[in-house]
Amino acid sequence: MSQSSSLHVAIVMDGNGRWAGRRGLPRVAGHRAGAEAVRRTVEAAPDSRVTALTLYAFSADNWKRPPGEVAALMRLFARYLRTETPRLAAHGVRLELIGRRDRLPLPLVAAIDAAERATARGARLHLRLAVDYSSRWAIAAGVILPDVDLLIRTGGEQRLSDFLLWECAYAELYFTPTMWPDFGAAQLAAAVAEFRARERRFGGLPEVAAG
Repeated sequence: MSQSSSLHVAIVMDGNGRWAGRRGLPRVAGHRAGAEAVRRTVEAAPDSRVTALTLYAFSADNWKRPPGEVAALMRLFARYLRTETPRLAAHGVRLELIGRRDRLPLPLVAAIDAAERATARGARLHLRLAVDYSSRWAIAAGVILPDVDLLIRTGGEQRLSDFLLWECAYAELYFTPTMWPDFGAAQLAAAVAEFRARERRFGGLPEVAAG
C-alpha cells in the first residue's frame, strides 16, 4: 500500500463519563482525565507521522446534557486552552476550532481566539478541536475540511455521531473499547499501524491485480 506523507486522524473522544462512573467519581472528573488524554495524544501524534489531528470535543447535541455538566465542560475547555497554548506554540502545533462559536461562553471564545493567534505559525501538527460541532451544520454552511484518512472512536461505540460525515467518506474506521481517559501514545500508534496495514483502493483494483 502506498503511504502518503501526510496523515489526517480524527478521533471521537468517547467514554469520559463511563470511565468516571466505574471509579465512583463524578462525570466532571472523567472530563478532566480526558483533558490529560488530549495532551498525551497531541504530544504523541507527530511521532506516528500524524500531520493533522481533529478531536471531537463537544457536539451540537451535547447541549442536551445537564446544565451543570455543560458549564463545567466550558470552563475546562477555556482552562485547557489558557494553560496549553504556550506548550502548543513551543512544539509547533497550530490550533484551530471548528464548529459554531456564537453559542459558546464569551470567556471561551476569547481563549479560542487567543490560542489560534498564538499558534498560527505552527507547522508540525495541525490540531483541530471540534466544539459545538455538527457535521450536518458544517455541510449546510459549506465548512468542509480536508479528507480524513483514519477515524478513531474510543469507548466501544461504533458510529460516527454526526462527526465529519463528508470528510470521512473514504476514511478507514477504527473502533476501540478503550475509554478516552485511558488513551495515549501506545493506543494511537496501534491504530495508525493498523491503518497503514490496510489496503486502500478507493474503488480501484489492488495494486498487484492492477498491474
